[in-house]
Amino acid sequence: MLTSIPSLRAIKMLFPAAGILLTLFASAPSTQAVPEEKLLRHVVLFKFKEGTTPQQVKQVEDAFRALPAKINLIRGFEWGTNVSPENLAQGYTHCFFLSFVSDKDRDAYLIHPAHKEFGKLLGPYLDKALVVDFWAQQ
Repeated sequence: MLTSIPSLRAIKMLFPAAGILLTLFASAPSTQAVPEEKLLRHVVLFKFKEGTTPQQVKQVEDAFRALPAKINLIRGFEWGTNVSPENLAQGYTHCFFLSFVSDKDRDAYLIHPAHKEFGKLLGPYLDKALVVDFWAQQ
């Protein structure tokens, strides 16, 4: 007589329990650490000189937007113009938001020939710039 083979009734009773256990294990938090990629954010705000034409501003926008294709150290790039209703922009109209994986990459970006070339293009039109770098936290 085989006593080690469970009866059909016992198997039916185990399946709901197995389903519950699987659900619990699937929803339990993982004990393995998920590596987080820390990013260095480089925020640049521009206030253009009085008299800068829309065509000149567009030229600056296009040149800045071209930098990620020229400098592979840039891991992320976003930009836009101020739309805040708070009236606190102090004349700054443009924000460019770049991401780097290290201080070293950001520092290399700052002295990169394409960035220097962009600075020469921007110079005649720029009234003020504000730059803030920070390590992104969650």
